[in-house]
Amino acid sequence: MKKIREINLEYGSPSVDAALRTLVSQLGTCKGQGCKAVVLVHGYGSSGVGGSIKAAVRSKLRESSLQGIVRAYCGGEQWFERKRDFINVCPSLTEVQRKIDGNQGVTIVLIK
Repeated sequence: MKKIREINLEYGSPSVDAALRTLVSQLGTCKGQGCKAVVLVHGYGSSGVGGSIKAAVRSKLRESSLQGIVRAYCGGEQWFERKRDFINVCPSLTEVQRKIDGNQGVTIVLIK
């Protein structure tokens, strides 16, 4: 069984609230299915400074309501510095690291 799942939070151009509802429900599902890591695709936003879904997702991942699910997370822009720690927890991340490295439109989540 593959231990990584990709969740596209920007598909269909949802509102921020809809994207966050998808995030929470999908992370719970992933934990229940035994996933070790999730690659969240939220896009970078057209403003040039990061989109509202990206900002909301990273804020939500810090909330105590997700403490039982989220072990750690990092944005694609921090992947180079943090990939060793993440790959130690989920070696399958090596399969998708090209898609992640430097990509400001994704966030990687390790599941507890």
